[in-house]
Amino acid sequence: MPYDPSAFPPFAVTVDLVVLTVRRHSLCALAVRRGEPPFQGRWALPGGFVRADENLAQAAARELAEETGLRVHDPAVPAQDNGAHLEQLATYGDPERDPRMRVVSVAHLALAPDLPAPRAGGDASNARWAPVGELLREDGRGRDPEPVAPLAFDHAQILSDGVERARSKIEYSSLATAFCPPEFTVGELRRVYEAVWGVALDPRNFHRKVTGTPGFLVPTGGTTTRQGGRPAQLFRAGGATLLNPPMLRPEV
Repeated sequence: MPYDPSAFPPFAVTVDLVVLTVRRHSLCALAVRRGEPPFQGRWALPGGFVRADENLAQAAARELAEETGLRVHDPAVPAQDNGAHLEQLATYGDPERDPRMRVVSVAHLALAPDLPAPRAGGDASNARWAPVGELLREDGRGRDPEPVAPLAFDHAQILSDGVERARSKIEYSSLATAFCPPEFTVGELRRVYEAVWGVALDPRNFHRKVTGTPGFLVPTGGTTTRQGGRPAQLFRAGGATLLNPPMLRPEV
């Protein structure tokens, strides 16, 4: 039988963004307060509908730029100023995930160094960086005494998947450097691992591991005192994309 497009119900495709950064030694995600139904007034992940003239990567990069002002950089090279690592996370297509219509979302994970306060736009009435533990705690409380409502749609699941992706990938890849500025200290990198994993790491053991992993870090020849105390050596991300041996998460 000939293919008949009208025999299939139409549905929309969106991109949702799990944008993670480290702020004040805490792993934070970008959250926007919805200004329109459905879930008006609830916090959600940033994102939007894919336009007819763009592919998924273009849609994700556009939404990232609109929500954060960040541009996407080549993951094979160290992050530049105002750049972010962006990768596809997973696809979510439960028929009931959006009460408006059938919507399939292709979620993306974006990682960047300490980012400025976000600007609300589009149908978002507010935007903020929130600790991921606060956003994923369904009966938790935020900075205000009011209870924190669950994220809109299935965004709690998407955020949880994105956080686990980040936690897993920094074990065996150099992705942790995406949370750092172009030049950073071993102490700053260690605090990234501590924030993402939610554990305290031994400074000396960590220093030995990261500086002894081939291709992970490259000394820049410079030092900094921005952490206070004695000058600390500055590094940049090396050319390795996979770490051998891997940086395994401590058992908690």
